[in-house]
Amino acid sequence: MNIVIGSDHRGFMLKEGIKGFLFGKNYNIIDVGTDNGNKTVDYPVYAQKVAKTIIDGKAEKGILICGSGIGVCIAANRFKGIRAATVRGPATVEMAIRHNNANVLCLGANFTGLKKSKFILDRFFHTEFEGGRH
Repeated sequence: MNIVIGSDHRGFMLKEGIKGFLFGKNYNIIDVGTDNGNKTVDYPVYAQKVAKTIIDGKAEKGILICGSGIGVCIAANRFKGIRAATVRGPATVEMAIRHNNANVLCLGANFTGLKKSKFILDRFFHTEFEGGRH
């Protein structure tokens, strides 16, 4: 599965940790930036890059990270075909997939560390959309 990942400067360190975790799971990772955490960047730029990569069919799912997870979520949801959800734990990501068929996971680096992110990612990739009812 192709996964696109992007972050602003606040999410850079978590993005790098997540990439390492996903490489160990044999996912194909497309990193659209940012390429360092020392330079302030605008999160909507990376939300657009993730969204476009999915819309263009180059990735099936995406991960976006900023300080809160909220800004990238709002920016990504502006694109038709993107269903982004900000989640704080495994239960919320499960609901986002089962009920809303989320295809972009948004994380807040200020609230979610790498250890917790690993549990969230496992649910993101292994939960099925229920369809119909929602």
